[in-house]
Amino acid sequence: MDSIEASDFHELASVSEPRVAPGGERVAYVRTVPSDDEEYEATVYVAPVGGDESQRFTVREGQDAAPRWSPSGDRLAFTSTRGDGDRSQLWVVPADGGEARQITSVAGGVATPVWSPDGSHLAFVQQVAPDDREAGRDRWVDEAYEPEEPDPRVVDRTVYRAEGRYFDRRRPQVYVVDVDAVDGVGNGEESAGDAVTRVTECDADHFSPTWGDAETLYFGRQVPREAETDADDAIRIEIRRCDPAEPEDDELVTRDEGWGGFVRAASDGRVAYFHTPAERSTLQQTEVRVYDAANDETRTPTAGMDRTMAYHSVLEWGADEERLYVTTPDDGSVVLRRFPWDADDSDDAPDPSTVVAGEGMDVDAAHVGRDVLAYTASEWDHPGDVFISTPGGGEGNRLTRVNADVLDGVAVPQPEELRFESDGHEIQGWLLTPPDADGTSPLVVNVHGGPHIMWSDAGTMWHEFQSLASAGYAVFFCNPRGSAGYGAEFMQAIEGDWGDVTGADVLAGVDHVTDRAAVDASNVFLTGGSFGGYLTAWLAATSDRFDATVAQRGVYDLLGFYGSTDVAYHLVEGDFGTDPWADPEFLWAHSPVAHADDIDAPTLVLHAENDFRVPVDGAEFLFRALRKTGTDTRFVRYPREGHELSRSGEPGHVVDRIERIRRWFDGYSDHHDAQPALERPPSAGLSAAGDGDEHGEH
Repeated sequence: MDSIEASDFHELASVSEPRVAPGGERVAYVRTVPSDDEEYEATVYVAPVGGDESQRFTVREGQDAAPRWSPSGDRLAFTSTRGDGDRSQLWVVPADGGEARQITSVAGGVATPVWSPDGSHLAFVQQVAPDDREAGRDRWVDEAYEPEEPDPRVVDRTVYRAEGRYFDRRRPQVYVVDVDAVDGVGNGEESAGDAVTRVTECDADHFSPTWGDAETLYFGRQVPREAETDADDAIRIEIRRCDPAEPEDDELVTRDEGWGGFVRAASDGRVAYFHTPAERSTLQQTEVRVYDAANDETRTPTAGMDRTMAYHSVLEWGADEERLYVTTPDDGSVVLRRFPWDADDSDDAPDPSTVVAGEGMDVDAAHVGRDVLAYTASEWDHPGDVFISTPGGGEGNRLTRVNADVLDGVAVPQPEELRFESDGHEIQGWLLTPPDADGTSPLVVNVHGGPHIMWSDAGTMWHEFQSLASAGYAVFFCNPRGSAGYGAEFMQAIEGDWGDVTGADVLAGVDHVTDRAAVDASNVFLTGGSFGGYLTAWLAATSDRFDATVAQRGVYDLLGFYGSTDVAYHLVEGDFGTDPWADPEFLWAHSPVAHADDIDAPTLVLHAENDFRVPVDGAEFLFRALRKTGTDTRFVRYPREGHELSRSGEPGHVVDRIERIRRWFDGYSDHHDAQPALERPPSAGLSAAGDGDEHGEH
């Protein structure tokens, strides 16, 4: 039987953004699949709830996203880059099929569209600079318009870049377009801009427009605290509202602490949002709060649940607007929960009920209709599909099998759940063994990022773990202390100490699995990305347990990381309780590169050149230290990529990265007949070989 290879990534589809049509007969979603080594094809599909095959709903041109049914169900809005390079614009297509109509052409692109309750307008967010507004390019621009790159780039913000791009004075602002006032954008129809209303324009980040009634639009704004002047340096949010016909008369609804992201309004003006305490915020769990303007009351209905919200969590009102839905990490699964909006926020608040859950299931998106709940989830035997259930829960019905052709006849071993003890704490982990294991297998240990996230036996690492198992490796992964999903105390256990605490848990897991006859205790390898890269380098320096390591997009120098990252410098302030000028010796002592002279294991360093979450200078520092101290090493840099390389990088790079990890470990494994990578040409044996020899890998 065949097994999963790294190169199979080119054939694997993913699903996202499910949306239930009014009436509940259909579910729209986005299907994404690599189209070549550099690009993805993303199109909108529609699945009948009755069980017939899904049908492609939009043409294969550009990248489509954000499908949104109109309130009457007669139209579907979506964003697409078709015909406009990298800028997403807003399109509307009849629900029964036909030609899509482009209704925006704006310089900043379109994101997070949302219909007004009467179906006449769509609110959206775009990234614009003051000169875009002054020139009117935020309302209409010719599709041939290309912004000039700043030369030199002048920076006057604390956080001036993220996600692989510079802001260049652009901030997210809220707009509204009159859908019926636009016949169609194209052929220089500048009049289409007359249908676009600028709702916000102050020098602040705005997010999550949401309608109450047809004349009231709510949105979030990131602002400084009263004693501060820098909104980039705070997690203070305002929720505001206005009549889009008179946006200059917007008014404050409430202020609170939080990272932004979601605001959801009910039709009577109650507003749900995420709240995170400001003090040591990175160690705090995120709650849901609801502000009830009619009674001037703020409730925290999740207070009785010792769980944080999931990374990219769902926040949805139910159809009756009496219950809220969220996704939360929980003991190795990501589950969908619901709870009454007015639950008491005392210590005895009721635990929200679980609506969708499965052992190891990872629910990453959901949409609640009146009678149908749609969600996307991955499980141990597939990387993700669209499911439906009822808003009250129950057994899910799988609407799609988008990878059935790829996985047919392919061995997909099931990870074994493990529980083991470390320093008096129970730790959850998993062991994935090769599909055709005969005797003992070498072990690859993989450490998650965050550090405050949670892994399950599904999710975004599904393909990578299965690929390593098919290459003959047992794969061990776990959720050490610091992980989300096990309560506040567990998450806060790494306060002031990322390395030794999490490292002890990972090493305890290694001891647990290498006690088995099926795992070769003398062939153990280590890798991880982001915080996982940090711990890879830390354990390589403080333990002699590993025969070779691959450090990926890691934080290796906490002082340099503080000065060069985007908003993630809050991790240093929150998790370590200090900053570089207050206690540089403490932060240096907790930096893996400070101990690089103790690293003996051959170490491959992988990093993305446009990673603005964990900038590449830390990887350069680690690589140079390893070279100076004589450790076998190589540095592979991925151009054009940001921090999401492993999840959404160029397909050729995604495959190349997995194959380089495997090849590095093969060269030091007693179970693989392979030379060390340093004794071979830089791209030898890689299916996505690219031009490594020509572009100067070192």
